[in-house]
Amino acid sequence: MKAIAIVAACLAASTLAHGEEVGSVDTAFQLLGPDHKVVVEAFDDPKVTGVVCYVSRAKTGGIKGALGLAEDPARFSVACRPSGAIAFREPLPKQEEVFRESASLVFKHVRVVRIVDAKRNTLVYLTYADRLIDGHPDNAVTAVPVTVPIPIAR
Repeated sequence: MKAIAIVAACLAASTLAHGEEVGSVDTAFQLLGPDHKVVVEAFDDPKVTGVVCYVSRAKTGGIKGALGLAEDPARFSVACRPSGAIAFREPLPKQEEVFRESASLVFKHVRVVRIVDAKRNTLVYLTYADRLIDGHPDNAVTAVPVTVPIPIAR
């Protein structure tokens, strides 16, 4: 039973997009270790061809940041845009997580959820941070209007 749960978790995680760093800027000098910075990552929606999202997020530097022990601040933004003809690989659920990136050693993640606004034929992307104990109310939203009908999973 435990093995089935592990396999299911691995399969679920494999359907998420992975970010590709496209740039960063230093925001604060650190005498030891890397500087604090803002990183911009791009990812393609795994089920929607022709939509690319850019997530900017703060990354903590210093010794803790270099060792992967720092907790990054819950400050981020998302912008999704058409990058070509939009097509759907399969019907979309009304709401689905499409991106997750660690923001601390184990307890905090930056997440992007795709929400289908069927009435307006629009894909809405919401980014937020979660934590094992407390989530963060900080969030950002962007939307991509679609000219073809969005297939919705039943």
